[in-house]
Amino acid sequence: MLEITPSIKNLEKDDIADNLLHYVYNTRHLLSLIKKGIDIEDPSYLSSYRSFEGEVYENFLYEKLLRYAEENDYITKFILKGFHQSKHKAYANTLSISEKEQIVYRTKSREISEFDAMFITKNNELYFVEMTLVKSVLKLRRRLRKKKALLEIIFPNYEIKSLIILNEGATGTKQFPDYCKVWFTKEFSAKEVLEYITKLDKQKLQPKDKIRSKKMIEAHTLKLHPFRYYNTMSWITKTLRAHKKHIIDMSFLYNYKIQRYHNLYNKFYVGYLSLENAKKIITIKEGEYKDDQRVVVALEKKHSDEIVLTYYIQTTRKRLYLYSFDDNGKETKEKKDPYGITVTEVFHINKLMDKNYELSLQNINTVKKLLKERYLSSSKSSK
Repeated sequence: MLEITPSIKNLEKDDIADNLLHYVYNTRHLLSLIKKGIDIEDPSYLSSYRSFEGEVYENFLYEKLLRYAEENDYITKFILKGFHQSKHKAYANTLSISEKEQIVYRTKSREISEFDAMFITKNNELYFVEMTLVKSVLKLRRRLRKKKALLEIIFPNYEIKSLIILNEGATGTKQFPDYCKVWFTKEFSAKEVLEYITKLDKQKLQPKDKIRSKKMIEAHTLKLHPFRYYNTMSWITKTLRAHKKHIIDMSFLYNYKIQRYHNLYNKFYVGYLSLENAKKIITIKEGEYKDDQRVVVALEKKHSDEIVLTYYIQTTRKRLYLYSFDDNGKETKEKKDPYGITVTEVFHINKLMDKNYELSLQNINTVKKLLKERYLSSSKSSK
């Protein structure tokens, strides 16, 4: 079974040679701060150092997991990454290795998810591993749902589980879903690695210690179920609006298979508002957008599982704004990452939607009412 060993818990490094020093780290910003003499207690230094330390922690644990997998009969396959795998390009629509040598799933143009490590057990379980030094795991819990949903879609023949590895003292761990196994290690420090990187007179390193085992496999060799990200998204949008009597097909939306997709995408696009009608829902300044600007409407799934309406305005290929409301009705306007997946999604869905996808204010109110009633009903039945 999967039980932490004393060697992993105590962060013992005797069995990994100098492997930790052979990794390439993103230290350009940190080294520039050191060169400038920035105090180690300065917030900018602390932020950069913590990011670096997280990288080192992940690589250290990956090295330990490699050896753990080799010795543990319960694990039958282990995915290679970093300098342990062959230099294969990143394949589209499958698991592969990115330019940064991480395990990723990507469309042709965007990474959908990244995995710290991954292995398969003799009980047909596929574990994805998350390792972090962050003390509060709220954001991590939110990421888990998306990653699990993706793996369930592309690997329907495996039971998807997760191994979470944290430093002692992490909070919120009792709220992890029951498919998660949690390990705790002692406090980690990356000082020795940073000292090596900053030394001008580099020590001679031991050669890379690579594990030779039939269990170790390349990411792209895992056979998966075909999944086309944008095609599936388009199909869901079309089907949601295809009901002959209702503005959206609620039965389709809440089907458990479709909600698995909702966990992955986080939002489904259902239509658009004219700018004139959108002004009655969200705050838009006079002249802020062109009169013929579309406002794309999405069904966004919150971490509480409540589904709410959010609104997207895309003014150029890379410029996208999200308008949303919190539980108290307070409005927020957010500029989305120009290289993020949402920018590409909205651009794609906008081309799909013809005049039949235009929504009225009455449509919006109806959808809001249906979603709220469904959420309240589900909340009562779960108590």
